[in-house]
Parts: sequence; structure tokens; C-alpha cells
Amino acid sequence: MITLRKASERGHADHGWLKSWHSFSFADYHDPAYMQFSSLRVINDDTVQAGQGFGTHGHRDMEILSYVLSGALQHKDSMGNGKVMNYGEVQLMSAGTGVQHSEFNPLPDEDVHFLQIWIMPNQLGIKPGYQQKNFSPAEKRGRWCLLVSPDAAQGSLLLHQDARVFAALLDGKERLSYSISI
Repeated sequence: MITLRKASERGHADHGWLKSWHSFSFADYHDPAYMQFSSLRVINDDTVQAGQGFGTHGHRDMEILSYVLSGALQHKDSMGNGKVMNYGEVQLMSAGTGVQHSEFNPLPDEDVHFLQIWIMPNQLGIKPGYQQKNFSPAEKRGRWCLLVSPDAAQGSLLLHQDARVFAALLDGKERLSYSISI
């Protein structure tokens, strides 16, 4: 059963430079009723102030998807990647056997607003990897746009899990449906 959970019911953290809303238990927010949904472990709605960010830290055995809603986010990691993501861009980092990375808002006067989504992989101990792609507004306007998938279908990023993540831009009057087969 799918249950609507309003934003005001989610966990919240305000660190001054970071404001984060947690859909599932994360960091200091713990709610045994909301730990994860199948392999979906984290959906955080994050806003980072201009010139601020997350220092270098490590991850293992997790597929970490970042989706920039506004502003810019600088990514640097131990694999040698160092790219800026702008509005509409998606980054997928496969942490696998371990990766160190940092995320930073490089803009001097604008916050970055992004979604951070963690999906548990279907195989542990894979080689770490990094992918980044811009999905234009035209690709999402009034329709589902596949961002990540286990087979890189339709130009999506390759996810190490039997899951698909979509995005759409709707004008408020548009409606979309999606059939889920079990």
C-alpha cells in the first residue's frame, strides 16, 4: 500500500548552513516506522547555503543519487572526479568497495537545493563508479523521464539495483500515471 506522507511529517535538521528534510530515519532523526522502503534507504531534500558544504567523508555499498533542483553543487571524490552539477543534472555515485567524497555549493550568493537519494545495491563490493548527466526540462515536461535504471534504458544512468527513478515537470494541471507490475 502506498501512503501519502506530507512534508511537515518528515524528519528535519537545521544546521544553519544545511537545512534537510528526511523521508526516512537519517543521522539524528530516528523513526522506526520510517526506516526505508524496500531497497530505497534515503530521500533527503537538502538546501546548502552559498559557499558551504559537506567535507570529505566516506561511503560503501550504496548507490547515491543527487538531483539538483536549483543552484549548483560541486562534487569531488577519491576516484578523481571533480564536477559541478547545475539545475536538472543528476549524479549517480556507486560507492561499492568504498569512496571518499565531498559536496560543496560553489556559488557565492545562491543556495543549492537538491535531492539526495540512497538506494542499496543488489550486489556488495562492486568497483566504485561515477556518472553524471543533464536531463533537460524538455525531456521532463509533461512526461516521465527515466533518470536511473538497472539497464541504462532510454539514456538513463546505470543503477546497481532492480529499480527505476523518474522525474517529470508538470504545470499543475497536467496529470501522469504509472503502472506498477508486481
